[in-house]
Amino acid sequence: MADFEALVDELERSYRETQERMSDPAVYGDRREAAEVGRRLKELEGAHQLAEEWRSVRDDLAAARDDGDLRELVPELEERLAELEEQLKVALVETDPADRKDVIVEIRSGVGGDEAALWADDVFRMLTRYAERLGYKWETISASPNEGGGLKEVVFAIKGDGAYSVFKWEGGTHRVQRVPQTESQGRIHTSTATAAVMPEAEEVEVAIDPSDLKIDVYRSSGPGGQSVNTTDSAVRITHLPTGIVVSMQDERSQLQNRDKAMRVLRARLYEAERERQEAEMTAARRAQVGTGERAEKIRTYNYAEGRVTDHRIKLTQHRLDQVLEGELGDFTEALTAEDRRRALETVA
Repeated sequence: MADFEALVDELERSYRETQERMSDPAVYGDRREAAEVGRRLKELEGAHQLAEEWRSVRDDLAAARDDGDLRELVPELEERLAELEEQLKVALVETDPADRKDVIVEIRSGVGGDEAALWADDVFRMLTRYAERLGYKWETISASPNEGGGLKEVVFAIKGDGAYSVFKWEGGTHRVQRVPQTESQGRIHTSTATAAVMPEAEEVEVAIDPSDLKIDVYRSSGPGGQSVNTTDSAVRITHLPTGIVVSMQDERSQLQNRDKAMRVLRARLYEAERERQEAEMTAARRAQVGTGERAEKIRTYNYAEGRVTDHRIKLTQHRLDQVLEGELGDFTEALTAEDRRRALETVA
């Protein structure tokens, strides 16, 4: 009990200090720091309310143990105190600051030629259906169709509170085992599509020096290389310090293509910095339930058996059709629970 009281004292101290920082004119005048402190205060509020209830229940329990008329309440109060302690442990696990953010997702066809492009289109459809089920909005930023059908690449944004906390688990290699429509012998082929899921960064979070950018403009081209626009509306932005290149040509306006390219560039730079910071940590939490790297095989979709297996948590379900229609909630919940369990072990 004494150890837990020290934990509650530390939580309340952090909450008070964060409140004081929020009212500091120096913090209030800095948009970036104010956003960070505001996020931290919101993160602590739930735990602080639990801590206040924990103190109240603890005092009631002490009083009930000393009062014969109230002693019958002791078991109920003990049970509630234990529940609050478990809830507080979970609340005190440090959450990913990016969890509440919108996301930008890049899906690319992998191994398997035209079949991989068709599969990339299926993965795109699956994830956007999932977003719709959750009440999130989504928009296509750019798409590169494959001449044989499907998609070579598609970049899209998902907007909604907590979008990253849901879709971060979809980052990696999605592997499909099925008979392609073009396969006359009925042989099963294995193809892949990769998904990169990045928090969408605000301008105040990623400072980009204009002198670090090389911007080229050119004419948009469609399948086969034919020009689809008579003006130089396509934009290619190179971030010289990192070598990251983003090209955008879907819009007719050069300004619109530039704005979309900058959104994607900010997200890539933000994610690169997050990965750098996590690499410096001795116990990076994302390493606990897979790294989410694009090269990592996260899930297999087997059409012959109607089976979907998530390799990170060894979870298999035989409801392929529903999963492809965006029913991914069971996988998200299981991955989140495993991540929390690992994090609690680290805290303990």
